[in-house]
Amino acid sequence: MKRPTSLFRVALIAPPVHVAEPQKNVDQMIRMLDQVEADIGQRTGTAASDELAITGYTCGDLFATDSLVNQSVAHLLRLADQSTSRVIIVGVPMVVAGSMMNVAAVLADKKIIGMVPKSFLPNYREFYEARHFKPATVSDPISVRVGNFDVPFGTDLLFRVGEATVAIEICEDFWTPIPPSSHAALAGADVLVNLSASNETIGKADWRRDLVRSQSGRCIAAYAYVSSGPGESTSDLVFGGHGLIAENGSILAESRAVGEGTVSMDGTVTIADVDLARLKHDRRVTGSFDDAREERHRRYRVITIEPSAASSSRTDLLRTVDATPFVPKDASELGRRCSEIFDLQTAGLIKRLSRLPKDIRLTIGVSGGLDSTLALLVAVRACDCIGKPRSHILGITMPGFGTTKHTKNSSDRLIEATKITGKSIDIRQLCLDTFLSMPHSPMGIKIDSKTTVDELQEKLNHTPDGQSDLTFENVQARIRTMLLMNSGFTLGTGDMSEQALGWCTYNADHMSMYNVNTSVPKTLVQFLIRHSAENDSDASLREVLLRIADTPISPELLPPSVDGSIRQNTEASIGSYELHDFFLYHFVRHGADPERILFLASHADFESTKDMKVIEKTLATFMKRFFANQFKRNCVPDGPKVGSVSLSPRGDWRMPSDAG
Repeated sequence: MKRPTSLFRVALIAPPVHVAEPQKNVDQMIRMLDQVEADIGQRTGTAASDELAITGYTCGDLFATDSLVNQSVAHLLRLADQSTSRVIIVGVPMVVAGSMMNVAAVLADKKIIGMVPKSFLPNYREFYEARHFKPATVSDPISVRVGNFDVPFGTDLLFRVGEATVAIEICEDFWTPIPPSSHAALAGADVLVNLSASNETIGKADWRRDLVRSQSGRCIAAYAYVSSGPGESTSDLVFGGHGLIAENGSILAESRAVGEGTVSMDGTVTIADVDLARLKHDRRVTGSFDDAREERHRRYRVITIEPSAASSSRTDLLRTVDATPFVPKDASELGRRCSEIFDLQTAGLIKRLSRLPKDIRLTIGVSGGLDSTLALLVAVRACDCIGKPRSHILGITMPGFGTTKHTKNSSDRLIEATKITGKSIDIRQLCLDTFLSMPHSPMGIKIDSKTTVDELQEKLNHTPDGQSDLTFENVQARIRTMLLMNSGFTLGTGDMSEQALGWCTYNADHMSMYNVNTSVPKTLVQFLIRHSAENDSDASLREVLLRIADTPISPELLPPSVDGSIRQNTEASIGSYELHDFFLYHFVRHGADPERILFLASHADFESTKDMKVIEKTLATFMKRFFANQFKRNCVPDGPKVGSVSLSPRGDWRMPSDAG
């Protein structure tokens, strides 16, 4: 499948350093670049090495010697010869207008394309850069002569490579209150590169990691950071070649830092594909980003570099595509996420309960399924938190023509284990009366005033698999909602995935007086149920929660099979919720089009299927249903947003009901 051009590959190399030996350092860089590209089978596109990588950072007063200055320029030009079909960003000392400056050189097409000087020089504790270098100032020339090239020079340079706009800052620039990269991002840069020589001390890797992650989030950009590698002088300091690539607040790739279980003298390599389309989308929808641009506008010169032809023909992807983006893979992080979601849902419900008359009961339709179970657990937590007895919650089971013994048993056991007030209302006679008054033949079965519920149930159980009757389903769903709303303050149970697909009956399970599940996707609901089971000391409750978590997803609005098992399997009808939630995340959160979603899906490790034809068919179902059911989402009940995506028309998602 063709790779989108919006994917921009960044490689960071921190070669072993030979202090004050430019020839050896450039030799190492060339070897590492060639090896990286041999390993991945293609040119990297854009590669960056660390601060003063040509000479090493710890040269001290050697920076002032003619020999080191001349060799630095000579071997920088030699490295430039290696920049065919790739862009190289490298740190080098450079004499500019008679002063020594710490510079990042950008190499492409066998030339030096531009040079960006360091703005802020650390001169405290272990750093003495002001002894050797001059910081960037407004009096700097706009170009410098290097060999036979007149090279654009200054902190006002941006580099356009394909769809990416690259900005560069150097080490200490990043640690200042307002880094130069912040201004560059407001000017349009979406890939921010930092060449650094940050030494390793206790806890510094975590601090660096947090800064990189947060700067990428503040700037809605990719941030690529690479520090001096092993081989730097250890007279007073230790360097580890820490590489980090983050994208809008998330770490995409990272090398291991010294002190984290590894000491290697071979250097480090960090590679990732940055999703520029995702960044552009997030900037478009974040209005405050444009507001900041107006306040802090700086003018930049933009240098265009033609991307390599190889990059446009790639089909690979060097970034992790999570098959379940709403569900963290790490077990401890998943546990924290589940606890946080429960707390958010509970806090929302507590506030809503505080505005109700004290004698109004909280009613929930307990079906024995995942969603109603989650809503009930939240209701129980809310009552426990505010000191209201659990008996205040009325859990109503409403067996209909599709209810199986399995789910009815689960419902009864759940009500008993949670110690709420339980009530059972068989809705079948009410449904039969409704069919007669309409009139309607349920599932094609002729009925009259003499037809009994048991007679109709028997005939329904023997209808062929695959037969459907939307009116038959809707009548049951709406009668259940009527009973709930006439019994008290009704807590909704429908989840965000069902809202996306319109997999609910309008003005039935679609409607409630407050819905705690409104922004929880189906793939996460099951994990929330399991999390609650694993952390509950009540053995009977734990057992029934695990039983419910293992039950096939079904609205149970069609009659069961002859053997009494669930006939109406939702995922068999519309496709895996694992796929639907993947599509939902990338379409709503990142504005991805179907072609890009399919490319990402081709690199995701789904449990439900590996067949791209199935994935394409399910995506078509998702898109068709998503656009056809906005009218339901336009009038959903109140409910708390708990994650990065919500479909509430008062929150994240607004669109016309009749959009094409």
